[in-house]
Amino acid sequence: MTTDTTPPGGPTRTDTTPPVAKASPRTLAWQRRRRSAARFWAHYRTHRAGLVGLAVLVLFAAVALTAPLTVGSDVSSVTGAPGRPLQHPSGGFPLGTDRFGRNLLGLVVWGSRISLLVGLLAAVLSVAIGALVGITAGHFRGAYATVMMRITDWFLVMPTLVLAIALATVMSRSLGTVILAIGVTSWPTTARLVRAQTLAVESRPYIERARALGGGHAHIMLRHVLPNVMPLVLAQTTLMISSSILAEATLAFLGMGDPTVVSWGGLLQDAREAGAVSSGDWWYLVPPGIAIAVVALAFTLCGRAVESVLNPRLGVER
Repeated sequence: MTTDTTPPGGPTRTDTTPPVAKASPRTLAWQRRRRSAARFWAHYRTHRAGLVGLAVLVLFAAVALTAPLTVGSDVSSVTGAPGRPLQHPSGGFPLGTDRFGRNLLGLVVWGSRISLLVGLLAAVLSVAIGALVGITAGHFRGAYATVMMRITDWFLVMPTLVLAIALATVMSRSLGTVILAIGVTSWPTTARLVRAQTLAVESRPYIERARALGGGHAHIMLRHVLPNVMPLVLAQTTLMISSSILAEATLAFLGMGDPTVVSWGGLLQDAREAGAVSSGDWWYLVPPGIAIAVVALAFTLCGRAVESVLNPRLGVER
Protein backbone atom coordinates (compact mmCIF):
# COMPACT_ATOMS: atom_id res chain seq x y z
CA MET A 1 0.00 0.00 0.00
CA THR A 2 1.52 3.35 -1.09
CA THR A 3 1.09 6.63 0.66
CA ASP A 4 0.53 9.78 -1.47
CA THR A 5 2.83 12.48 -0.16
CA THR A 6 1.93 15.06 -2.79
CA PRO A 7 1.00 18.36 -1.17
CA PRO A 8 -2.62 19.41 -1.46
CA GLY A 9 -1.74 22.31 -3.73
CA GLY A 10 -0.13 20.03 -6.29
CA PRO A 11 3.51 19.24 -7.00
CA THR A 12 6.00 21.98 -6.22
CA ARG A 13 8.36 23.28 -8.91
CA THR A 14 11.89 24.28 -8.32
CA ASP A 15 12.66 27.56 -10.20
CA THR A 16 16.22 27.28 -11.49
CA THR A 17 16.17 30.61 -13.41
CA PRO A 18 18.83 32.90 -11.95
CA PRO A 19 17.56 36.24 -10.72
CA VAL A 20 18.04 39.15 -13.12
CA ALA A 21 20.42 41.71 -11.70
CA LYS A 22 19.16 45.26 -11.82
CA ALA A 23 21.29 47.66 -13.81
CA SER A 24 23.02 50.40 -11.88
CA PRO A 25 22.07 54.05 -12.48
CA ARG A 26 25.42 54.63 -14.19
CA THR A 27 24.80 51.74 -16.57
CA LEU A 28 21.33 53.06 -17.39
CA ALA A 29 22.77 56.51 -18.01
CA TRP A 30 25.36 55.12 -20.44
CA GLN A 31 22.67 53.12 -22.21
CA ARG A 32 20.60 56.28 -22.66
CA ARG A 33 23.63 58.14 -23.98
CA ARG A 34 24.36 55.38 -26.50
CA ARG A 35 20.77 55.42 -27.71
CA SER A 36 20.85 59.20 -28.00
CA ALA A 37 24.11 59.04 -29.97
CA ALA A 38 22.62 56.43 -32.28
CA ARG A 39 19.53 58.57 -32.87
CA PHE A 40 21.72 61.62 -33.49
CA TRP A 41 23.81 59.81 -36.09
CA ALA A 42 20.72 58.36 -37.76
CA HIS A 43 19.35 61.87 -38.24
CA TYR A 44 22.70 63.47 -39.06
CA ARG A 45 23.51 61.11 -41.91
CA THR A 46 20.33 62.21 -43.69
CA HIS A 47 21.97 65.62 -44.23
CA ARG A 48 24.12 65.27 -47.33
CA ALA A 49 25.84 68.60 -46.87
CA GLY A 50 26.68 67.68 -43.28
CA LEU A 51 28.19 64.37 -44.41
CA VAL A 52 30.30 66.13 -47.02
CA GLY A 53 31.54 68.61 -44.42
CA LEU A 54 32.30 65.80 -41.98
CA ALA A 55 34.25 63.86 -44.62
CA VAL A 56 36.32 66.94 -45.46
CA LEU A 57 37.06 67.58 -41.77
CA VAL A 58 38.10 63.96 -41.22
CA LEU A 59 40.45 64.24 -44.20
CA PHE A 60 42.04 67.46 -42.93
CA ALA A 61 42.31 66.06 -39.40
CA ALA A 62 44.10 62.97 -40.75
CA VAL A 63 46.46 65.18 -42.77
CA ALA A 64 47.23 67.31 -39.71
CA LEU A 65 47.81 64.34 -37.40
CA THR A 66 50.08 62.53 -39.85
CA ALA A 67 52.05 65.63 -40.87
CA PRO A 68 55.17 64.67 -38.86
CA LEU A 69 55.26 61.37 -40.75
CA THR A 70 54.40 62.66 -44.22
CA VAL A 71 56.33 65.94 -44.47
CA GLY A 72 58.59 65.88 -41.39
CA SER A 73 59.06 68.48 -38.69
CA ASP A 74 61.95 70.18 -40.52
CA VAL A 75 59.78 71.34 -43.41
CA SER A 76 59.47 74.80 -41.83
CA SER A 77 63.23 75.23 -41.41
CA VAL A 78 64.62 78.15 -43.39
CA THR A 79 68.17 76.80 -43.41
CA GLY A 80 68.82 74.09 -45.92
CA ALA A 81 65.68 74.68 -48.00
CA PRO A 82 65.44 72.08 -50.77
CA GLY A 83 64.48 74.40 -53.62
CA ARG A 84 65.07 77.81 -55.13
CA PRO A 85 63.05 80.79 -53.87
CA LEU A 86 59.67 81.24 -55.56
CA GLN A 87 60.04 78.22 -57.82
CA HIS A 88 57.07 77.37 -60.04
CA PRO A 89 55.07 74.18 -59.36
CA SER A 90 56.86 71.15 -60.74
CA GLY A 91 57.19 67.42 -60.23
CA GLY A 92 59.50 67.85 -57.26
CA PHE A 93 57.42 70.67 -55.76
CA PRO A 94 53.73 70.20 -56.69
CA LEU A 95 52.78 73.58 -55.18
CA GLY A 96 56.05 75.35 -55.82
CA THR A 97 58.30 76.95 -53.19
CA ASP A 98 58.05 80.01 -50.96
CA ARG A 99 60.45 82.95 -50.81
CA PHE A 100 62.93 80.88 -48.80
CA GLY A 101 62.85 77.88 -51.15
CA ARG A 102 60.78 75.70 -48.82
CA ASN A 103 58.32 73.14 -50.20
CA LEU A 104 54.95 74.92 -50.14
CA LEU A 105 52.97 71.67 -50.11
CA GLY A 106 54.75 70.60 -46.94
CA LEU A 107 54.16 74.03 -45.39
CA VAL A 108 50.42 73.88 -46.14
CA VAL A 109 50.21 70.39 -44.63
CA TRP A 110 52.18 71.44 -41.54
CA GLY A 111 50.22 74.66 -41.19
CA SER A 112 46.98 72.70 -40.90
CA ARG A 113 48.08 71.58 -37.43
CA ILE A 114 48.34 75.14 -36.09
CA SER A 115 45.27 76.53 -37.84
CA LEU A 116 42.99 73.69 -36.74
CA LEU A 117 44.39 73.71 -33.19
CA VAL A 118 43.99 77.46 -32.75
CA GLY A 119 40.51 77.41 -34.26
CA LEU A 120 39.37 74.57 -32.00
CA LEU A 121 40.81 75.97 -28.76
CA ALA A 122 39.63 79.51 -29.45
CA ALA A 123 36.11 78.27 -30.23
CA VAL A 124 36.00 76.18 -27.05
CA LEU A 125 37.14 79.17 -24.97
CA SER A 126 34.62 81.47 -26.62
CA VAL A 127 31.71 79.07 -26.18
CA ALA A 128 32.71 78.32 -22.58
CA ILE A 129 32.68 82.01 -21.68
CA GLY A 130 29.40 82.57 -23.50
CA ALA A 131 27.74 79.55 -21.89
CA LEU A 132 28.87 80.62 -18.40
CA VAL A 133 27.61 84.16 -18.85
CA GLY A 134 24.36 83.05 -20.49
CA ILE A 135 23.44 80.42 -17.90
CA THR A 136 24.25 82.59 -14.88
CA ALA A 137 22.50 85.65 -16.34
CA GLY A 138 19.42 83.61 -17.18
CA HIS A 139 19.33 81.97 -13.75
CA PHE A 140 20.06 84.81 -11.32
CA ARG A 141 18.48 87.67 -13.31
CA GLY A 142 18.07 90.94 -11.43
CA ALA A 143 20.98 93.39 -11.23
CA TYR A 144 23.55 90.72 -12.10
CA ALA A 145 21.79 89.84 -15.35
CA THR A 146 21.40 93.52 -16.24
CA VAL A 147 25.11 94.22 -15.78
CA MET A 148 26.20 91.09 -17.68
CA MET A 149 23.86 91.79 -20.59
CA ARG A 150 25.09 95.39 -20.86
CA ILE A 151 28.65 94.08 -21.02
CA THR A 152 27.54 91.58 -23.65
CA ASP A 153 25.88 94.34 -25.67
CA TRP A 154 29.09 96.38 -25.51
CA PHE A 155 31.09 93.47 -26.92
CA LEU A 156 28.44 92.94 -29.59
CA VAL A 157 28.60 96.50 -30.93
CA MET A 158 32.41 96.62 -30.85
CA PRO A 159 34.15 95.13 -33.92
CA THR A 160 35.52 91.74 -32.91
CA LEU A 161 38.55 92.00 -35.16
CA VAL A 162 39.51 95.40 -33.73
CA LEU A 163 39.34 94.07 -30.16
CA ALA A 164 41.35 90.99 -31.11
CA ILE A 165 44.01 93.14 -32.79
CA ALA A 166 44.21 95.38 -29.71
CA LEU A 167 44.72 92.39 -27.42
CA ALA A 168 47.25 90.78 -29.74
CA THR A 169 49.15 94.07 -29.92
CA VAL A 170 49.54 94.67 -26.18
CA MET A 171 50.39 91.04 -25.40
CA SER A 172 53.31 88.89 -26.51
CA ARG A 173 53.09 87.33 -29.96
CA SER A 174 52.33 83.67 -29.30
CA LEU A 175 49.67 81.06 -29.99
CA GLY A 176 48.25 81.55 -26.52
CA THR A 177 47.77 85.25 -27.23
CA VAL A 178 45.95 84.52 -30.50
CA ILE A 179 43.66 81.96 -28.82
CA LEU A 180 42.92 84.34 -25.95
CA ALA A 181 42.32 87.30 -28.26
CA ILE A 182 39.82 85.35 -30.37
CA GLY A 183 38.12 83.62 -27.43
CA VAL A 184 37.49 86.67 -25.24
CA THR A 185 36.12 88.78 -28.10
CA SER A 186 33.72 86.35 -29.81
CA TRP A 187 31.56 85.03 -26.94
CA PRO A 188 28.62 87.54 -26.86
CA THR A 189 26.51 85.76 -29.50
CA THR A 190 26.75 82.49 -27.60
CA ALA A 191 25.87 84.26 -24.34
CA ARG A 192 22.72 85.73 -25.86
CA LEU A 193 21.57 82.40 -27.28
CA VAL A 194 22.31 80.46 -24.09
CA ARG A 195 20.56 83.04 -21.89
CA ALA A 196 17.41 82.82 -24.00
CA GLN A 197 17.45 79.02 -23.77
CA THR A 198 18.09 79.20 -20.01
CA LEU A 199 15.06 81.44 -19.50
CA ALA A 200 12.93 78.98 -21.47
CA VAL A 201 14.18 76.01 -19.44
CA GLU A 202 13.70 77.69 -16.05
CA SER A 203 10.08 78.48 -16.86
CA ARG A 204 9.21 74.77 -16.91
CA PRO A 205 7.37 73.15 -13.98
CA TYR A 206 10.09 70.68 -13.00
CA ILE A 207 12.42 73.57 -12.15
CA GLU A 208 9.85 74.80 -9.63
CA ARG A 209 9.62 71.31 -8.17
CA ALA A 210 13.42 71.14 -7.90
CA ARG A 211 13.43 74.42 -5.99
CA ALA A 212 10.62 73.24 -3.73
CA LEU A 213 12.58 70.08 -2.92
CA GLY A 214 15.54 72.16 -1.80
CA GLY A 215 17.66 72.27 -4.96
CA GLY A 216 20.23 75.05 -4.79
CA HIS A 217 21.48 77.32 -7.54
CA ALA A 218 24.38 75.05 -8.49
CA HIS A 219 22.13 71.97 -8.56
CA ILE A 220 19.58 73.62 -10.84
CA MET A 221 22.16 75.09 -13.23
CA LEU A 222 24.34 71.96 -13.47
CA ARG A 223 21.73 69.20 -13.30
CA HIS A 224 18.78 70.78 -15.10
CA VAL A 225 19.77 73.83 -17.13
CA LEU A 226 23.16 72.75 -18.50
CA PRO A 227 21.96 69.42 -20.02
CA ASN A 228 19.16 71.28 -21.80
CA VAL A 229 21.43 73.95 -23.28
CA MET A 230 24.24 71.54 -24.26
CA PRO A 231 22.77 70.81 -27.73
CA LEU A 232 22.79 74.54 -28.44
CA VAL A 233 26.33 74.84 -27.09
CA LEU A 234 27.50 71.95 -29.29
CA ALA A 235 25.98 73.44 -32.42
CA GLN A 236 27.42 76.85 -31.59
CA THR A 237 30.88 75.34 -31.08
CA THR A 238 30.97 73.79 -34.54
CA LEU A 239 29.91 77.10 -36.05
CA MET A 240 32.43 79.07 -34.01
CA ILE A 241 35.39 76.95 -35.11
CA SER A 242 35.13 78.19 -38.68
CA SER A 243 34.97 81.81 -37.47
CA SER A 244 37.97 81.21 -35.21
CA ILE A 245 40.03 79.76 -38.07
CA LEU A 246 39.21 82.80 -40.21
CA ALA A 247 40.07 85.13 -37.32
CA GLU A 248 43.41 83.37 -36.77
CA ALA A 249 44.22 83.65 -40.45
CA THR A 250 43.33 87.34 -40.39
CA LEU A 251 45.50 88.06 -37.35
CA ALA A 252 48.40 86.12 -38.85
CA PHE A 253 47.95 87.90 -42.18
CA LEU A 254 48.16 91.25 -40.36
CA GLY A 255 51.36 90.16 -38.62
CA MET A 256 49.78 89.58 -35.18
CA GLY A 257 50.39 85.83 -35.09
CA ASP A 258 53.24 83.80 -33.72
CA PRO A 259 56.21 84.22 -36.12
CA THR A 260 57.85 81.00 -34.91
CA VAL A 261 55.10 78.66 -36.19
CA VAL A 262 53.66 77.94 -39.61
CA SER A 263 49.96 78.49 -40.19
CA TRP A 264 47.80 79.15 -43.21
CA GLY A 265 47.39 82.80 -42.28
CA GLY A 266 51.13 83.07 -41.71
CA LEU A 267 51.77 81.72 -45.21
CA LEU A 268 49.49 84.39 -46.66
CA GLN A 269 51.35 87.03 -44.68
CA ASP A 270 54.68 85.71 -46.00
CA ALA A 271 53.29 85.82 -49.53
CA ARG A 272 52.20 89.43 -49.05
CA GLU A 273 55.64 90.43 -47.75
CA ALA A 274 57.30 88.64 -50.69
CA GLY A 275 55.17 90.62 -53.16
CA ALA A 276 53.42 87.54 -54.54
CA VAL A 277 50.36 89.57 -55.54
CA SER A 278 52.22 92.09 -57.68
CA SER A 279 54.64 89.54 -59.15
CA GLY A 280 51.92 87.03 -60.05
CA ASP A 281 53.19 84.17 -57.89
CA TRP A 282 49.73 82.65 -57.59
CA TRP A 283 50.95 79.31 -56.15
CA TYR A 284 52.12 81.18 -53.05
CA LEU A 285 48.63 82.58 -52.31
CA VAL A 286 46.10 80.10 -53.65
CA PRO A 287 46.85 76.87 -51.67
CA PRO A 288 46.62 78.32 -48.12
CA GLY A 289 43.66 80.48 -49.12
CA ILE A 290 41.77 77.50 -50.53
CA ALA A 291 42.60 75.44 -47.43
CA ILE A 292 41.16 78.15 -45.15
CA ALA A 293 38.02 78.49 -47.26
CA VAL A 294 37.41 74.73 -47.53
CA VAL A 295 37.85 74.05 -43.80
CA ALA A 296 35.68 77.01 -42.82
CA LEU A 297 32.96 75.85 -45.23
CA ALA A 298 33.19 72.27 -43.91
CA PHE A 299 32.76 73.39 -40.30
CA THR A 300 29.83 75.57 -41.32
CA LEU A 301 28.12 72.66 -43.10
CA CYS A 302 28.63 70.42 -40.07
CA GLY A 303 27.37 73.13 -37.74
CA ARG A 304 24.21 73.69 -39.73
CA ALA A 305 23.56 69.95 -39.86
CA VAL A 306 24.08 69.57 -36.11
CA GLU A 307 21.84 72.55 -35.45
CA SER A 308 19.12 71.08 -37.66
CA VAL A 309 19.31 67.67 -35.96
CA LEU A 310 19.24 69.06 -32.42
CA ASN A 311 16.52 71.59 -33.16
CA PRO A 312 14.30 70.38 -36.03
CA ARG A 313 12.01 73.39 -35.62
CA LEU A 314 14.63 75.58 -37.26
CA GLY A 315 13.80 73.97 -40.58
CA VAL A 316 17.33 74.14 -41.92
CA GLU A 317 17.48 72.79 -45.46
CA ARG A 318 19.40 69.57 -45.94
